[in-house]
Amino acid sequence: MEQIKKAKARKRGSIALAVTLLMALLAGCSGSSGSGTETGGSDASGGQSSSKKVTLQFYMLGDAPKDLSTIEAEVNKLAEKDLNANVKFNYTTWTDWDQKYKLLLSSGQSIDLIFTADWTQYQAYAKKGAFLALDDLLPKAAPELQKFVPQEMWEAVKIDGKIYTVPSTYKEYVTNGFVWREDLREKYNLPKPTDLASYEAYMDGIKQHEPQMRPVSLNSDVKGNLHDRYTELVTKSIGALPYGIGIKYEKPTEVYKYWGSDEQKEELNTLKRWSEKGFIPKNVLNVKDTLQDQVTSGKAASIFGDNPTRYNDMKIKIASTHPDWKLEYYPFPLTTGFATPVHPIHNGFAIPKSSKNPERALQFYEKLVTDKRYNLLTQYGIEGKNYTVENGYYKLAGDATSNGFPREAMNGWAWRNPEYMLFDEGFDGVKEIFEELDKIQKPDLFTGFAEDYTSYQAEKAALEQVEKQYLYPLQAGLVDDVNQGLDTFLQKAQQAGLDKIQSEYTKQWQEYVQKKGIK
Repeated sequence: MEQIKKAKARKRGSIALAVTLLMALLAGCSGSSGSGTETGGSDASGGQSSSKKVTLQFYMLGDAPKDLSTIEAEVNKLAEKDLNANVKFNYTTWTDWDQKYKLLLSSGQSIDLIFTADWTQYQAYAKKGAFLALDDLLPKAAPELQKFVPQEMWEAVKIDGKIYTVPSTYKEYVTNGFVWREDLREKYNLPKPTDLASYEAYMDGIKQHEPQMRPVSLNSDVKGNLHDRYTELVTKSIGALPYGIGIKYEKPTEVYKYWGSDEQKEELNTLKRWSEKGFIPKNVLNVKDTLQDQVTSGKAASIFGDNPTRYNDMKIKIASTHPDWKLEYYPFPLTTGFATPVHPIHNGFAIPKSSKNPERALQFYEKLVTDKRYNLLTQYGIEGKNYTVENGYYKLAGDATSNGFPREAMNGWAWRNPEYMLFDEGFDGVKEIFEELDKIQKPDLFTGFAEDYTSYQAEKAALEQVEKQYLYPLQAGLVDDVNQGLDTFLQKAQQAGLDKIQSEYTKQWQEYVQKKGIK
């Protein structure tokens, strides 16, 4: 979901600023145990008093739902009464969310709760001291939350022996799968996408029969939407690995260089072919639309990899706006042979060191997770206005266009409570996918790895610039001579300090697998 700015100069400036600010923050973090305890004195239990009303700053990724202000007002009616607090829900939008996230954690701005995940580099931020350790705070401020989350999950999110995030307890799979317009596949008798060759044949058919439609939904995050999907499906990589590192699930102790390998050349030649066939738009690095919106609006006929839950969300939207369309799904794990359920690190919330109200923040988060009133309101909206429950199933009120707060519109994946969750009837299909993946599940052994890039922070920042300038165009199929383009990229990457980065990362990784007994 990484996004790329249109102007290269602007990109360089924003990242340089983010890195500078992050270095300043982390320097400050290393010498301080935390900034900001709540005022108002201690109560008899030794906790912070709630006599002073506070406003909690809550930061989410993505785009705010249309009716956020209404939901926020309802939440605040509860929070004022229960906690003497107001909450302000802030959103990054999906455009350049990663740079905004860096800035939020590096500017010293007071933030009380912020979303964390493996894909937002929770492990590295926690290791660097960007978040407050919650071990001592949990039993005082949120004992019900502490009991609600299983002990093994608290253990799984620990970095250097400390808890820095509250994990989601909902078991799901976010492994990718092909998403496509099944009505168009049937209409033109196209192959069902189950692997790379059949998917390319499907896109060929869409290009031929629906020339005004994009065969595949893409945006500026070509690394996430093309490269990461490709490596998950074809090379069976353990995840979205950084710095051109290659590690396969079946051989976790063997670290190799993916950049420059025959595997990478095959990937880049595939993407170049897709570009020449017109699958990848020439302006892809400037496209900001979400992948899902392009499909639900009819602009695109497929997604090269999305998870089962988001696929179902698209089905709900399409059923309400275009009942004559059909959407279908095929999980990558059925092709690769294994599926890993999400690691507890995948969805969580942390309290940044800059929080002025850590105790109240954790008290509020406990309410979000364990209090049914807060949970249903923030996950589904107002019953009767935004949704109804019929025969135990969630039903969207109106349609996706008229409803200002569809299911999970706040992106509140981290505070899902399995006891309270409502599913639409169509989600039975997702549960069937999950049951299918349960049969071939293997544990996620690797998300617990916490990279420490202190020794190569400057090189890391320089390499990010080189990737954006030289690798992303290759991954978008925009470079005429793939081999020459790859040579240029590798040369620039070496100059940025690639060898040092790969060497240090490999050393840390091998120490991790040895310590965990992973073979």
